Amino acid sequence: MRVWAISLLFLNHFVLIAQVEIDSLWDIWRDSTLSDSVRIFAAQDLIYDAYYHTQPDTAILLAKELLNMTLRTGDQPESVRTCELLGYLYFRTGRYTEARTNYEQGLEIANEIGDTLGKAYILMRTGYIFHDNGDLSTALNYYQGSLEAFQAIKDQSGIAGVFIEFGSIYLEKKAWEQSLQYYSEALKIYDSLGINEEKAPILLNMGQLYLDQGDLGQALENFRNGLAAYEVLKDQLGIASGYAGLGDTHFEMGQYDLAREYQLESLRLSEEIEDVQGITHSLLSLAEIYQYDKDYQQAIASCERSLLLARQLEDIGEQSASCECLYNSFRAMGRAEEALGYHEMMLLLTDSLRSEESSRALQHMEFAQQMLADSMRQVEEEMAREVVHQEELRKKDRNRNMALGAGFFFLLLSGGFYSRWRYVRKSRAIIEKEKERSENLLLNILPAEIAEELKEKGKAAARDFDLVSILFTDFQGYTEKAEKLSAQDLVGEIDHCFKAFDLICEKYGIEKIKTIGDAYMAAGGLPVPSSDSVVNTVLAGLEMQAFMIERIAFRIEEGEIPFDMRLGIHTGPVVAGIVGVKKFQYDIWGDTVNIASRMESGGMTGKVNISGDTYVQIRDNPSFNFEPRGKIEVKGKGEMEMWFVSKKDD
Repeated sequence: MRVWAISLLFLNHFVLIAQVEIDSLWDIWRDSTLSDSVRIFAAQDLIYDAYYHTQPDTAILLAKELLNMTLRTGDQPESVRTCELLGYLYFRTGRYTEARTNYEQGLEIANEIGDTLGKAYILMRTGYIFHDNGDLSTALNYYQGSLEAFQAIKDQSGIAGVFIEFGSIYLEKKAWEQSLQYYSEALKIYDSLGINEEKAPILLNMGQLYLDQGDLGQALENFRNGLAAYEVLKDQLGIASGYAGLGDTHFEMGQYDLAREYQLESLRLSEEIEDVQGITHSLLSLAEIYQYDKDYQQAIASCERSLLLARQLEDIGEQSASCECLYNSFRAMGRAEEALGYHEMMLLLTDSLRSEESSRALQHMEFAQQMLADSMRQVEEEMAREVVHQEELRKKDRNRNMALGAGFFFLLLSGGFYSRWRYVRKSRAIIEKEKERSENLLLNILPAEIAEELKEKGKAAARDFDLVSILFTDFQGYTEKAEKLSAQDLVGEIDHCFKAFDLICEKYGIEKIKTIGDAYMAAGGLPVPSSDSVVNTVLAGLEMQAFMIERIAFRIEEGEIPFDMRLGIHTGPVVAGIVGVKKFQYDIWGDTVNIASRMESGGMTGKVNISGDTYVQIRDNPSFNFEPRGKIEVKGKGEMEMWFVSKKDD
């Protein structure tokens, strides 16, 4: 008890000191007898030390006063910095239009006085606005301009900051290698400069990269390190982001209680600092957890609040996600009418998000007027050509009545052309939208190479492949265990596992072929042969078993029924192609498929069982350990050599 009392005394002491410092800064700022530079420094300290991370609205009001003062006194360098600060405060609170206005004002002054550093930072922060709203092309243009400005003055720290944004764009495009390359380059620069505090956002971004790849261990490590770095900086926004990342990772690991704790803490911090984007993210993540727990009332409450905030931000993407969340929750509760309403709203929002005009409205950039001007310019050019043509007709025929008739005809023609132009433009947009939908659906069914061939030729020929590794999985005792679960729980568990397998296949470049009940089939080495396909297929199989082992431990801890899994791999020749003309799918045939199935059924739970042909392909690889099983009887094949394979670091 005494220790707590002493600690509280010291805490009150430091809080009192901090408050005295804040009061002192306010006194300096308000003292008009002091020099402008002293008052400006006091205001900056007030904003950054007292309000920047926790009370952005107060920081905005103070920054506005500071900007008025710098403009009034003609302190242009400080005006640039204050415009950048004010723009970023608006950006953090979701007020993109105000942010852009301040950035433009600051950029104009920076160009006027040749402030390259101020210009570089404003360009980068302007890129944030487009980046956050999904316009990656425009964001890249701003980032490139920022990079060139930083390079001109050899500002290595600024260059690293732009590299982080490049890495984030590649992350969103799922170009993992390029993303990691830019993050690594930024880390190298910060290491060379001895700067540690700037590493925090990179660590969080790398955590997201590994999470998207399905490497949950690396994701967890990077999110933890990023959170620790932000805690040292006492950056509430970064801390909230770190908690959100940890919550997302633990959810993917099936650790829902931990996920909920982290998301709730992220939500609390985001609310404290009025970070609207962080609030909506945490609300949607919490709703997903509540849905898994079948607490649909809580899920609906989170989704509705998220939808309200997304509407305030005019963020169509978050609105669509919130409507999808509400649709799933109401559907699970059997409230079909309400579910249908949100489903229709979700579809409308999705269509709006894909369309050019709505996407631009989302970014708060008022591009509609420019679009109209461009459109009218095209019409005017066509009309001008018609005028020239009509003038030529007039020269050939001096008859006044014919000239008037031609003029009247021109007006009709111009009006008809404009209507036709609008119709063609609208039709083209609809066609492009439907084409995009069709292509996305096709890529979800077929490998990209086969889909491209099907689009070009109207068919895809069957092909022979000499070396393909077939992977089969199967849950042991599935039928008996399935009888003890509800249909919803059973399908939910299989879906959870197969989603993880899909991500693993994507990570190693393995083609998922199909699922049959509780069986999962994938193949390495097609439709594009690869020299490392056998190794990658085995690595994918090992990672699938590792996932299942963790999943079993979690379900046992939660008192749920676990599924044990066998996994087998065989390598050999196959024939691959498209089956049927309706509900077609990409499939493979040959004895290799049958033997791979036997490798699965002849294996053991928690192990990866491989055939002799697969063993021959990878036996010299130093990454693996092999456990010979000898010759084992295989149905229809007699005795066959089998090995268990594992990673050496296991």
